[in-house]
Amino acid sequence: MIDAYEDPGTPDDRSGARYLWWLVTRQPGRCAAGAMFGSVWMVLLAATPYLMSRAIDDGLEPRDMRALALWSGALFAVGAFNAWLSIMRHRTMTRVRMDANFRTVKVVVGHAVRLGASLRRQAGAGEVVTIGVSDVQTVGQSLTVVGPGVGAVVGYLVIALLLVSVSGLVALVVLLGLPVIALLVGPLLGRLQGSEKEYRERQGVLTARIGDLAGGLRVLGGLGGKQPVADAFRHDSVRLREQGYRVGAVTSWVQALGVGLPTLFLAVVTWLAARFAAQGDITVGQLVSVYGYVAVLVWPVAFLVECGYQISRGLVCARRVVRFLRLEPLAHTGTRDAPCEPSALYDPESGVHVLPGRLTALVAEHPADATTVVDRLGRYAPSNATWGDRRLDDIALDQIRARILVADHESDLFAGTLQDMIAPSSGGAGNRVTSPHAPAPTGALRKALHTAAAEDIVQALPNGLDTSMSAQARNLSGGQRQRIRLARALVTDPEILLTIEPTSALDAHTEAIVAGRLRAARQGRTTVVTTASPLLLDRADTLHYLVDGKVAASGTHRELLDTTPGYRALVARDTEEVLG
Repeated sequence: MIDAYEDPGTPDDRSGARYLWWLVTRQPGRCAAGAMFGSVWMVLLAATPYLMSRAIDDGLEPRDMRALALWSGALFAVGAFNAWLSIMRHRTMTRVRMDANFRTVKVVVGHAVRLGASLRRQAGAGEVVTIGVSDVQTVGQSLTVVGPGVGAVVGYLVIALLLVSVSGLVALVVLLGLPVIALLVGPLLGRLQGSEKEYRERQGVLTARIGDLAGGLRVLGGLGGKQPVADAFRHDSVRLREQGYRVGAVTSWVQALGVGLPTLFLAVVTWLAARFAAQGDITVGQLVSVYGYVAVLVWPVAFLVECGYQISRGLVCARRVVRFLRLEPLAHTGTRDAPCEPSALYDPESGVHVLPGRLTALVAEHPADATTVVDRLGRYAPSNATWGDRRLDDIALDQIRARILVADHESDLFAGTLQDMIAPSSGGAGNRVTSPHAPAPTGALRKALHTAAAEDIVQALPNGLDTSMSAQARNLSGGQRQRIRLARALVTDPEILLTIEPTSALDAHTEAIVAGRLRAARQGRTTVVTTASPLLLDRADTLHYLVDGKVAASGTHRELLDTTPGYRALVARDTEEVLG
């Protein structure tokens, strides 16, 4: 089975079927063993009626006790050996499924890491969770076809050949059975794929909504938005349940036909064999063997129907995995070196110009416009932005990441101690607030906590910085989490810090403290903040007021208050206090 640290290989993402075949080729020996165990197990099941018929015809009917004992012993030996084969088949196929499961998990997680910050723009959280939790299991289960599936085909053909020696007509009925089943079950499997695909998509939407609820329940409660969101969740749940009923209806027919049709063949073939025995065309032992063959035939036919069902579901899930694997990360084509000296950042699409060593604020009528500018300046979105005399996308990405840090107010907080959460020993690819720098010294950590006004958070925790924190630090308030995120960004002391709404969840008193300390701590370093808070804006060296994503006015906070009515209306909530 794949090791936790083993390279899963390069998946074939040309189609869902090719991806499933790639999973088979990654463990050829185990899959071949599963096919062998399944085939021999199924053939020996078919051999049991033959041995029973010989015991009757050669031993019981002529009263030959020696022959009866011989054939009975052979029957016991075959049964015991087949029991061992059944254990080995199941054990091998479990390993096949688990390898496919874990390999798919590693492939998906690895690709999610490569996508980095572009993941959120291309795939919803619900889709990723559904793939990682549900689809990988279905994909692994679909590989059942390489064991019992192959064995079912071999067993079906062996039983047909054995029946030829008894009666050609009976063998013909059996051989025609599989095409009849394919004609009856095939359309249902196609319908199942369509229903399953829609069910998986609805499941992803509902999973994303659950994640949104878990992350923003307090905010929803404060804004009075619980009921509308609850109604939407209830509506989506009802639609998912109804789609689940549709999938269940098709599945029940597939499984019913998988058991019912072989039973029908058992009745037809047994009736034919009984007539032949009554007419003297076959012996009593052959009649018993025919009944046994057809009874055993229930297994391969049921396995074939089950494999068709699993492959149908596996293809749906594999296509979702392949679609995710086809997502492309932001192109890393830059090869030039970054400017050696502190240089200005410029975004021609918006007109934002960030001078080195200064505190620059972006104020936008629509906050998303300011965030978009930061994404371009931080090289998280394609743009024509420049750093000094060269384009950002021409500069090697590792140099940009080492010197420019984008701190999002909603960035992830990973479980661990508070100290690891603020100053992790190693950064995770794709997280926009992790840093390539070494772990921060205690002095730098203290300074970052002081600047972010987060010292009281540490003092209130039972074990201080060594307190274990849950993922996203849900045991803290929204304002506390925001200060922890700001401290994590400050502790790396990047040359250029681009922060998105760093104080939006803070009360006015704490916000004023952070605003003053942030300016002092970043003195001489390039800092950009997106905010509409006059407490921060009053301390900025330069402001850019954005309207429809373009710079409409630039200057200081007090200059824009006097000259730009739109700006004054946007930030007027505490203007009098700031000016006072």
